[in-house]
Amino acid sequence: MATPDFVLDLLAKIGHDLLWLSGVTAVVLRDTASASREVLLVKRAVTGEWTPVTGIVDPGEQPAAAGVREVAEEAGVVTVPEALKSVCSLPPMQYAHGDRAQYLDLTFRFRYVSGDPHPTDGENTAAAWFPVDAMPSMPEGMAAREISAVTPGDRCPFPN
Repeated sequence: MATPDFVLDLLAKIGHDLLWLSGVTAVVLRDTASASREVLLVKRAVTGEWTPVTGIVDPGEQPAAAGVREVAEEAGVVTVPEALKSVCSLPPMQYAHGDRAQYLDLTFRFRYVSGDPHPTDGENTAAAWFPVDAMPSMPEGMAAREISAVTPGDRCPFPN
């Protein structure tokens, strides 16, 4: 999905000023017959990098529901949220066209329910399962979110 309409409406009013947004990272895990765990990753069309599914939380939307929606929209997979695993403020970023944003990221661990992963909305060129212990390289911040979500337990550490 492209930039949400509510974000476009805000940008029309504020131009390239910094926009503060809530985002969600969905780390989807499934158990396999061999008792190993796999993680769902998508390959970003713009950068070619493998990452977990991410997206913007719509106004009034519950963050876990946003993660469920984003995984279905980006990878065609049905999931159930299990735990909030990380909350952090990401550094400000600037997009190629000049818009600036900063995200409060909420990383959730999701359990796979059904569906064969495939790119569905043009944001990604691939979607696939990878063994948790053999994920492809990804940007440092994304890797940290993956690690937080696959770490056993349901506690959510808070960065200083």
